[in-house]
Amino acid sequence: MGGKNKQRTKGNLRPSSSGRAAELLAKERGTVPGFIGFGTSQSDLGYVPAVQGADEIDSLVDSDFRMVLRKLSKKDVTTKLKAMQEFGTMCDIRDAEIVKGVLPYWPRIYCKISLDYDRRVREATQIAFEKLVLKVKKHLAPHLKSLMGYWLIAQCDTFAPAAIAAKIAFEAAFPPSKQSEALVFCKDEIINVLQDHLLKETADTLSDPQTVAEEEREAKYFRILTSSLLALKKLLCMLPPSEISSVELKLKPLLSHNKFWKYGKHSSSQVRSAFFELVSAFCQYIPQSVKAESSKISPAVLVNIDESDPIVCPPLWEAVLYILTTIEDCWNHVNAKKNVFPKLSTILIEGGRGLATVIYPYLLPFISKIPTSATDLNLEFFKNFFSYITKGLSTERILANHSERSAVVSAFFECLRFIMQQHLGIKEESVKMQKMLINDQLIPFVDTALRDPRLQNEQLFDQLAETLNSWETKAETQGDDTVVETLKNVLKTFWTSLSEICLEKINAQETDGKSLLGISTLLEVLQKAENSWKQRKRKVCKIKYITEVPESSTENKKEENKTDSCEEEDGEDSEFCWDEALPVPVSHLRKGPLYDLVCKLAEQSIEHIGELKSEQHLSFLSSLLKSFSSCQIFQALLDLAEEKNASNRDFIPLPQEIVKPLRDNPAIQFMYQRLLNWLGEDKKQNTDFLVDILYSILCCCETNSERKTILDDLTKLDLKWNILLRIIQKACSSPDKHLLVSIWLKGDILGEKLVTLADHLCNMDLEVAVSSESSTSEGWTLLSLVLSQRIKNGMFIDYLIGESYVERIIGKLNAALSKAKNISEVRNTESPISFICDVASSFFISMKGCCLMPSSEELLLTIFQLCAQNQDFTHLSDFLVCKLKHTWLCGLRSLVLQFGNADKQSTFLRLSALWLKDQIQSSSLDVKSLRVMISTVDDLLNNLLEASNSPFLLRLYVENLMPNDSEWEHLRHSLSTQWLHKPLLEGRLSLNYEHSRTDFQEHSTVKLPSHLCTTALLSKIVLLSLKEEIILEDNKTEKIIAELLYSLQWCEELENPYSMLTEFREMLQEMGITYDNLCVLSKIPGLLQLMFIRSRDSGTLWALTLSKLMRSKNILPDEVKRLYKTTEGFFPVTEGSLHTVQSLSSFLPLEDKEELVNQCTARLLTCTKKDLCNIDGSFGYLSILNSCLKKGSIDGREKLYGILKIIMSWKSDHEDIFLFSCNLKEASPQLLGLNIEIIHLLSILLKYSSSLLVDTDWDFIMCSMLAWLETTSENHVLYPVPLVQLFACVSCDLACTLSAYFNSISSNLPVNLISEWHEFFSEGIHNLLLPLLVKITEENKDTSETSFQNSVLIPLGETLTYISKDQLLNHNLAIRLTPDQKTNLPERLQTLLNTLAPLLHFRARPVQIAVYHVLYKLMPELPRFDDDDVKSYVDEEEEPVLSPPAALMTVLGILEDLLENILECYPVGEFAVIQPLSEEFCYVLGYLLTWKLILTFFKAATSQLRALYSLYLRRTKSLNKLLYHLFRLMPEVPTMGLAGEVPNKETKTFFTEELHLHVRETATLSSQIPHLACSVYQITLKDLPAMVRLWWNSCEKRVFNVVDKFTSKYVSNMLSFQEISSVQTSTQLFNGMTVKARSTTREVIATYSVDDIFIELIIQLPLNYPLGSITVESGKRVGVAVQQWRNWMLQLSTYLTHQNGSIMEGLALWKNNVDKRFEGVEDCMICFSVIHGFNYSLPKKACRTCKKKFHSACLYKWFTSSNKSTCPLCRETFF
Repeated sequence: MGGKNKQRTKGNLRPSSSGRAAELLAKERGTVPGFIGFGTSQSDLGYVPAVQGADEIDSLVDSDFRMVLRKLSKKDVTTKLKAMQEFGTMCDIRDAEIVKGVLPYWPRIYCKISLDYDRRVREATQIAFEKLVLKVKKHLAPHLKSLMGYWLIAQCDTFAPAAIAAKIAFEAAFPPSKQSEALVFCKDEIINVLQDHLLKETADTLSDPQTVAEEEREAKYFRILTSSLLALKKLLCMLPPSEISSVELKLKPLLSHNKFWKYGKHSSSQVRSAFFELVSAFCQYIPQSVKAESSKISPAVLVNIDESDPIVCPPLWEAVLYILTTIEDCWNHVNAKKNVFPKLSTILIEGGRGLATVIYPYLLPFISKIPTSATDLNLEFFKNFFSYITKGLSTERILANHSERSAVVSAFFECLRFIMQQHLGIKEESVKMQKMLINDQLIPFVDTALRDPRLQNEQLFDQLAETLNSWETKAETQGDDTVVETLKNVLKTFWTSLSEICLEKINAQETDGKSLLGISTLLEVLQKAENSWKQRKRKVCKIKYITEVPESSTENKKEENKTDSCEEEDGEDSEFCWDEALPVPVSHLRKGPLYDLVCKLAEQSIEHIGELKSEQHLSFLSSLLKSFSSCQIFQALLDLAEEKNASNRDFIPLPQEIVKPLRDNPAIQFMYQRLLNWLGEDKKQNTDFLVDILYSILCCCETNSERKTILDDLTKLDLKWNILLRIIQKACSSPDKHLLVSIWLKGDILGEKLVTLADHLCNMDLEVAVSSESSTSEGWTLLSLVLSQRIKNGMFIDYLIGESYVERIIGKLNAALSKAKNISEVRNTESPISFICDVASSFFISMKGCCLMPSSEELLLTIFQLCAQNQDFTHLSDFLVCKLKHTWLCGLRSLVLQFGNADKQSTFLRLSALWLKDQIQSSSLDVKSLRVMISTVDDLLNNLLEASNSPFLLRLYVENLMPNDSEWEHLRHSLSTQWLHKPLLEGRLSLNYEHSRTDFQEHSTVKLPSHLCTTALLSKIVLLSLKEEIILEDNKTEKIIAELLYSLQWCEELENPYSMLTEFREMLQEMGITYDNLCVLSKIPGLLQLMFIRSRDSGTLWALTLSKLMRSKNILPDEVKRLYKTTEGFFPVTEGSLHTVQSLSSFLPLEDKEELVNQCTARLLTCTKKDLCNIDGSFGYLSILNSCLKKGSIDGREKLYGILKIIMSWKSDHEDIFLFSCNLKEASPQLLGLNIEIIHLLSILLKYSSSLLVDTDWDFIMCSMLAWLETTSENHVLYPVPLVQLFACVSCDLACTLSAYFNSISSNLPVNLISEWHEFFSEGIHNLLLPLLVKITEENKDTSETSFQNSVLIPLGETLTYISKDQLLNHNLAIRLTPDQKTNLPERLQTLLNTLAPLLHFRARPVQIAVYHVLYKLMPELPRFDDDDVKSYVDEEEEPVLSPPAALMTVLGILEDLLENILECYPVGEFAVIQPLSEEFCYVLGYLLTWKLILTFFKAATSQLRALYSLYLRRTKSLNKLLYHLFRLMPEVPTMGLAGEVPNKETKTFFTEELHLHVRETATLSSQIPHLACSVYQITLKDLPAMVRLWWNSCEKRVFNVVDKFTSKYVSNMLSFQEISSVQTSTQLFNGMTVKARSTTREVIATYSVDDIFIELIIQLPLNYPLGSITVESGKRVGVAVQQWRNWMLQLSTYLTHQNGSIMEGLALWKNNVDKRFEGVEDCMICFSVIHGFNYSLPKKACRTCKKKFHSACLYKWFTSSNKSTCPLCRETFF
């Protein structure tokens, strides 16, 4: 703030802060100034040393403290706040001696800053003061007098935190015993300060008017006034009594000052509140002084009695009472009738103005302190007084607030009783007062309450009852006869008046239901005398309602609440009950009138019910009889009926079985005469009232048997179900009501009735009338109640009804659910299933702690089965399935509580497991059904484990669900053997027998195999058990996981799994049943051993499963060794041991591999002809040798060569075992298997031991290979047979291996061997395989490459890629020509194209790739056949075009249409993902391969031919279609590797990496289409730049920007670099022209010189090359005219822009044009060029008039565009 960072003027020595100014002053004068003003008075000025350098003057104040004290004098609030906090911290951490130095200066600072405007500063001040006090302790004493006044004011601060902090500081300074002494010590100074603030100070004196706003000044002044008043009160309260007299003298000036008494009318409510508090303190501590000033103090308080401020009101009324108590003559100083009572009446009429809770409790002491002599307290006064209270009670504010209503009611009755007590007597005035209080006040007050329900539920009736009780007690116990007689008259008057208003309300024409409710409530309250209906403990039959009730039942919730309220506090199993035999007596003064009133009201109600059918009166009668259930009331009602001749009515006669005592009971008679008629009426809303009357009647019966007789008779009547429902609900609502009906509930009549109801509801027609829906719902509610409600009888929990009937009802529900499929298709949400779920759920929830009966477990099983089945089968809605699930889970939890130990077994758990087992083994399930079943079982087991800590139930469940060994075997055999195809073709397994062909037919794709369903379900259980660390017995965990791995391996081995299997595997992934989640397998002992044993015993898929498991677990060779111990265990060779060795070959230790090789080689030598084809013979030994040697992990060169010699010996001795050039129909599977293994071995031999071979060996291998190929070619119709196709595949593989070997060898082999290969064997291979390819593709046009039948295409296609160009040209294919096909190709070459080109869109990728490689070798040879026709095109007047090979263009046309359909939904620029190996994949692949061939053909053509071909492509718009498709097939970010990777200079993209198309490659299939599309686009830009540029310029704006951005980012830099590099490395020489390139600037500089002419041209490539135009700039030129120079630059720019070639080709064309110009050839006057830019011809067509020559093409374009035949130059007709 001092401007320290500002630039100061040079030479300006004035300091920028007051601190530096003081320092400068000290240097100049040699003294340090101090600050005056920290004292407590003007005569005692404090002195604070200023700054550094003052230590020698006052060493008591630390420099840091001096700085803080200076900051405290600042005006800025933040500065003061931080300074005060810093001061407190320093006081806390500094030494006491240093802090003491601050004490002389602290009082003035504190006195000023403790009154600061900001409350935060005041709070921080008190906190800092506490720390100062704690540090200096007793050394504060000399400064107390100057501090204490302000300290006391601070403790009364209006900001509570600041006041609390000040009190804490005060308590820290003085213990409680010393606080009063401290105040006594400083009392004079305190009073001086307080009087100054109260009498002298003003807002302007406390604050500077010039710097402080008026609002702030007033706020501070009012706050200080409030605090000073409260501080004076606090002083009086804390001073000892002995010091009060001295203080009283000191306060006389204050009490005599008129300004002080005006604070009672101050504008600030806080000041007024503090003033009245102080007045109360004056009355309490200095009453004599108050009496002396009574003339001032009485008006100041009493006249303000109408204060409405909530802050002021409480202290005001307190002061009023103190004044009335302290000053006897206070009423002499005020005019009560004018100034006090009118204000009081206003307050009462307005209900206290929101302050009733404050004002009304003071009314009784207020009127009790009003002396009769001083005021006119007569009858009229009290009449008005109570009238005002009643009016105030009727105000909306009072009625809406509970606490205020209570205050008004309490005040009314307190004052009423007080006034009545004051006027008990027989004098006339007293009698008038009594009548006025009862008739004019109390009765209207009660009437008001009866009209408003808000007053009925409050304490008004209780207060009335208490008032009556007090009068009755006095009347009975008072000895004064006058008082007794007076009270009896008062009570008589009350009952008479009360009866009148009650009868008036009940007989009103428009009966008010609220009033009737109020009357019944009032009478119920008045019935109870003090301590009546007292609850007593009785050791009776203990009935307790359990708290586990259905969540959906509202009535049950009410019962729960009531039950809880009935429980004993000490927790004993006994209940409270009402003992009617020992009633608490009600006063006879009340009982008689009360019962008379009740009888009258009941009679009037009966009349209204009979005449008007009034529901309100029925409800009122019900309430009366509920509260006053006695025979007296019913007798009165019967008497009334007799008087009215009601006996003539059609009453139901009493049954004969009712005994005479019951017949004489008036309550029973009333029931049959009245109640049954009412119950028969169809008025549902009356049911509750009628049932309450029924319970009142039952209370009048003497025994439970009498009650049972009545209720049984009632049950037999055809009454509505809701009546029984309400009877039972009310019985459940309280123990006493249950006792009345308990025998009836257990009886047969009710039980049979409920069973009939259940049968009716479960089998009722769903299409009943809508009107019966309510009764149906009530019936279900009734069943739910009787099934779910439990009672505790002693130590047992019992059913509400008989147990046998409960079981029968459950059976009915179960039978209904079994037909769920039929009844759930209509109105699902209201169907019986929904109701049954509610009932069963309530039943199961209530069963906790009870034993489940057999029928309930059957019901639980049925519900579980419905939940575990697919909704497509059960036709249940989601809503019902959710309810069913909730229901059976509730039942399961109850079940677990019962069967949670190992000694019991649940029928439900056993039957549900057996049902699941049957479902997954015998029923065909789809994925959705299996998912539902697994999810249900998962819920079941999770709840089992959650509810039971013991794993017993889970183990038991798995035991029942687990198939035995024979069942497992059956399930495995049910799996299709199609899985064998893939491992056979990949060489992972070997077979020498043929499966039946039916096994290889595609099996059902609608349902899942049972083995998969079983393993999925059990695996989910295993994962759960592993998670909970539960070990299953008998190695069940290992067995289940082994079967799961078997299922997963079966799915994995299928070549083309149907969609349901894919969904199945996705389901396993979602449920966590995967290899990754089974990583816990390493913790499962014995799994590997189990898998190994099964593999060794059975082989086949178990062997592959074992191999997959070992790869996933990274098993080491030593661990494998422990499984089989020694290699001897694999011999004799069986199918199991063979497949096990083949699967474990990559995991075996090297020494064991060598041991196996040695043993098998030795056994081969001893094999007889009979043993050659056996598994434990040559076939098995060769299979093991191939498995051990194929990886090359051991040195087997010598061994392989030795085995070859053995095989060659077989050729000599047993030639018939070799399938050379034979028909395989007659060959046995054993021979096929043996030949396959021999071919495998020869392939391995070529890989590792070819250097050891001699001529005879080569002859044997190559001749055998060719003979096997002949067999393959001749038997292609047998390829559907697996072993035949495998034989064909390995034969082609051997041929491919030999082809690759001879293509890559050096000159180490004999020359004659190489020549034999090329001249005979290689030609023989391709003469056999090329026609074979054509045959296979023609026979299987619609078969995809993933099918087993086309597996041979992969090795066949790979072998054909090695065919040479000469062999292709000399093919032996059948002639295939197309009519009207324009071609210059020879017949043989055209046949080859017509045969192979259509295979580019064959539905098998290996065929497409192979054909592409074959045709790619022909493409460079084709353009030369069109060269001879170029000259014929040159002189034609029409614009010439020439088509690329017609066969390719035909294929292109077909694929273009297909791609339009595939990609039409994708906008240009959006990447279309093509699923690998799909039909669309093959079409897109064929399309792009076709274009690669066309572009290769185009590049091999000459410039003239390229011009003709490009014109054809432009006319057909094929290139435009290609480019649009490419920008749908190329990814937006063409990087290789992670998707979305940000490209940089080092990132590999599809443009920087070369594309290799291999027949066998499958790893990069997902990126092959995008990579191929990028490759085609790159070649197109490179070889057809002009056409791409033309297309780009014609695109719409969005496509234009997409192409430009993509090409510039990923392609342009690379193509520019290649173009520049080609110029730099070009070997082309020009006579007279040199060409140089600059790679950094992307420039090519051409210098042309001839004779004296010198020309330099600079060619600049654009950033988006080749899309943008190439610019040609002028360099140096000598000897050339400007116009000619411009023409040549334009020509070069035109050539580079519009010709499809490189820069060097464009420069060559331009140079040729310039050379012709210098040779004298004139320019064509149309294109202004000597050489035509498209067909490179010279101007030859001359005009006969002007003799000018033109290009033929230019003339044709001129004539067609102008529609004229005139010369362009002279305009004469051109001949």
